Amino acid sequence: MSEDVRLVAWVRGQVQGVGFRWFTRARALELGGMSGFALNLADGRVQVVAEGPRERCEGLLDWLHGDDTPGRVDGVTEIWDTPRGGYEGFAIR
Repeated sequence: MSEDVRLVAWVRGQVQGVGFRWFTRARALELGGMSGFALNLADGRVQVVAEGPRERCEGLLDWLHGDDTPGRVDGVTEIWDTPRGGYEGFAIR
């Protein structure tokens, strides 16, 4: 059985105004088993917080790094941590 983790990722590039948060939420729901959110930051990045089984969070991170995202991703910085809880589903903020 997989351990639950917390993934926090900051996505750089042309990721605001292109539906990036919506598609991130859709991908997280498609992978299943995760809760968290996607949030536009004032500096133009999108922050993604996902909690759930490690392999699901890794799948979301792989998607963030991939070519199937809307807009243009120039880079992703991530940190891994223990889950904090408190999220219902996967939200767009």
